[in-house]
Amino acid sequence: MSFHSNSKTNPSFSPQPPLNPWLNSSAAAAAAAAAEPLNPMVLAMHLSDPKSKTLIPNSTLILMDRTLLLSDEILIRIFQKLPDSQRNSNSLVCKRWMNLQGRLVRTLRVLDWNFVLSGRLTHRFPNLNHVDLVPGSFASPQDLANIVVSHKLVSLRVDSTWSVENLLPSEAVDAGLRSLSGGCPNLRKLEVAGASEAGISTVGSECATLQELELQRCDDAVLRGVAACRNLQILKLVGSLKGFYDSVVSDIGFTILAQGCRRLVKLELVGCEGSFDGVKAIGQCCVMLEELVIVDHRMDDGWLAGLSFCENLKTLRIQSCKVIDRSPGLEEHLGCCEALERLHLQQCQLRDRNGVGALFSVCRNARDIVLQDCWGLDNSTLSLAIVCRRVKLFYVEGCSLLTTEGLESVIEHWKELECLRVESCKNIKDSDISPELATLFSTLKELKWRPDTKYLFPSDMGIGMGKKGGKFFKRT
Repeated sequence: MSFHSNSKTNPSFSPQPPLNPWLNSSAAAAAAAAAEPLNPMVLAMHLSDPKSKTLIPNSTLILMDRTLLLSDEILIRIFQKLPDSQRNSNSLVCKRWMNLQGRLVRTLRVLDWNFVLSGRLTHRFPNLNHVDLVPGSFASPQDLANIVVSHKLVSLRVDSTWSVENLLPSEAVDAGLRSLSGGCPNLRKLEVAGASEAGISTVGSECATLQELELQRCDDAVLRGVAACRNLQILKLVGSLKGFYDSVVSDIGFTILAQGCRRLVKLELVGCEGSFDGVKAIGQCCVMLEELVIVDHRMDDGWLAGLSFCENLKTLRIQSCKVIDRSPGLEEHLGCCEALERLHLQQCQLRDRNGVGALFSVCRNARDIVLQDCWGLDNSTLSLAIVCRRVKLFYVEGCSLLTTEGLESVIEHWKELECLRVESCKNIKDSDISPELATLFSTLKELKWRPDTKYLFPSDMGIGMGKKGGKFFKRT
């Protein structure tokens, strides 16, 4: 019996596709065998061999990259299962993987403002919900210099000729914001410096889901645009930043903000001016405000009395302030934050007894008091906290002037105290603990006593001397 390899005589015959010279013989045989069952599944695309000018069939292409059998949705679900440390390398495989990986990126920090202006940012990462534009908002040298200027709020590369005049103009920043808001309408958090009222208004109108906003180089006029952010809940304003820029946020800006952002839950003011009137306006209009953070303020005397108008304020944080309030006024005019639960003071100058006493009086209902690295906090200054009768947690760290006697004289008045933490206070000695203080310790639910931690090392370093002066007890 003879067999003729002819498509005319054998209708079911399917000719083998041309073999790719890049494949070995076994791979070529497999490609020929698998060609017919894969034909219904392959993509309509062809590649050409630059040497032979022969088209590589779809089946062979699939054998070379079997991920082509998977849809974009399936590949994205696979990428989502990978740890974050392995995701970035996916974009190096091919353009398709790069585009799919870009869809998974939710948070991005921009260093080059041209990347925003060109539209490549939104094209490459269309699903961003958190973008930090602050580093890119400063004009950096064309050739990256080795000089890095760092601050708690910003870090950028500069050259020897850099000055504050190199900051990007507001027009360029606004143009970048228009490009960003048009391509990423699902933004939830945005950080930017140097924007104008128009730029912020564009973001507010285009990004209805925006809930958290940080504005650096901010002034009173910019805050008019914040009113367009209808669902804004967390706002951080940076007015003046020493060595970088010097903008002014005053009572005018506070009033504009209070009238336009009535749903604020957290407000942070860095380097801002103001007075009693501005703080009062915020308290009266932003009735949902629960947390207020004040950093390095330049407020006028008497501003503390405005805090009493924040009826739902639960947390007050004051950081890096050289003075609390030089002239707070009479105690009967200060009022009280009835709902306040937490008072945090960090890296503040507490040498002014009038200001510190007024602060404790306004926060007399606080249940948690935290004092970290505060200068000038001695026994007499801490004694002003006796007015806070509801304290359940007291945490003091890095206050070298405080002694064991001064600590005991205060906490013995706090009948509801449950948790005490003392760290890095060199004048608080174990040898000065009285029997009464030891008895008080035994009634606490939690005690962390490490006043002498000058030579403490992290426990994960494996150094055995880390427990010097440390005691920790927790009642179950």
